[in-house]
Amino acid sequence: MTKMDIRTLNKAEIIADFCPQISPSLSDAISAEYVIFPGFCDVHVHFREPGFSYKETIESGTKAAAHGGYTAVCTMPNLDPVPDSAENLKVQQDIIDKDAVIHVYPYGSITVAQLGEELADMDAMADGVIAFSDDGRGVQKEDMMREAMLKARSLGKIIVAHCEVNDLLHGGYIHDGEYAREHGHRGICSESEWKQIERDIKLSAETGCPYHVCHISTKESVELIRQAKADGVDITCETAPHYLILDDSDLIEEGRFKMNPPLRSREDKLALIEGIKDGTIDMIATDHAPHSAEEKAKGLEKSAFGIVGIENAFQLLYTELVKPGIIDLGKLIDLLVVNARTRFNIPLGNDYTVWDLDAVETISPEGFLSKGRATPFEGKQVYGKCMLTVVDGEVAYSAL
Repeated sequence: MTKMDIRTLNKAEIIADFCPQISPSLSDAISAEYVIFPGFCDVHVHFREPGFSYKETIESGTKAAAHGGYTAVCTMPNLDPVPDSAENLKVQQDIIDKDAVIHVYPYGSITVAQLGEELADMDAMADGVIAFSDDGRGVQKEDMMREAMLKARSLGKIIVAHCEVNDLLHGGYIHDGEYAREHGHRGICSESEWKQIERDIKLSAETGCPYHVCHISTKESVELIRQAKADGVDITCETAPHYLILDDSDLIEEGRFKMNPPLRSREDKLALIEGIKDGTIDMIATDHAPHSAEEKAKGLEKSAFGIVGIENAFQLLYTELVKPGIIDLGKLIDLLVVNARTRFNIPLGNDYTVWDLDAVETISPEGFLSKGRATPFEGKQVYGKCMLTVVDGEVAYSAL
């Protein structure tokens, strides 16, 4: 994977270089001022099928992804049945083969039913999964994670970890910070995240297993990963757009502001931004996690954890990070395309997305293709509009 030249292309260049197979009527609709990017890649999404199709389906999730410029995603295993065996994995893969409009790469679970007690049948699933994760739950037992890492290494696979120490949660549901104290909420301490990262870094160094950390949110996590990289540990990590743009001072008493990990402090947000600038954080993933309206209408305490994000991720990051000059556009494409595809060996192929970067839109859940509607960015004005997403030469989304 090499960095793609980011430039404004005229219509003739777009047609000749990237989409010679599209129809003349479509090519005539492409403006000379649009910008073309390689297809975005999200290594952390929840498409909820099989098991929870009232929240999202493979069809609705992949259409939403294409609307956001994504041509490849990796789906987390908190499903029913959990993909902890070849038989259960096939249930999901059959739906993907039938309904997906972009490339979908499933994770296999690390443990049986994601319960952390017994290794899943990793051998049987190895050829059909992108990596192994128990996302939604941290693997609590050190010996179990060591065993998983040794097995994953033998299979040439990455362990992808949701890091959370259950004993440190104490029933919390937002960040253990100023907002929680002022409004009488139970907080989730930062240590619940970074303490397990600290453990897993040690295990990765011990076993030689490639290790990837999901959705980091704390300054301590950034520093631990920065040091681990300096020490030669085979580690990568991701954060999500909301952790780079919002902090707990932005919270309001609505379920659309509740996710796990929670929005942390301003100091944590600034540390994450430094982490993407200096390369400590390798990629930005959305953790797209749709729920029903009813599940998200119960306030901060009782709503389900999770927000949607895949349809607006590029718009938000371009508006909040690139336009103000915090990072440049090439760096954003590294974070959304190059680094994820390189780490997880996800090919690009004939996948690309065309954007009007001068367009101004207001984020409105009513226009989402996802079944989920809960976003803390509702009503926010953003730059950029996806005009076209092409996967394997076929149109997956078009606003032309």
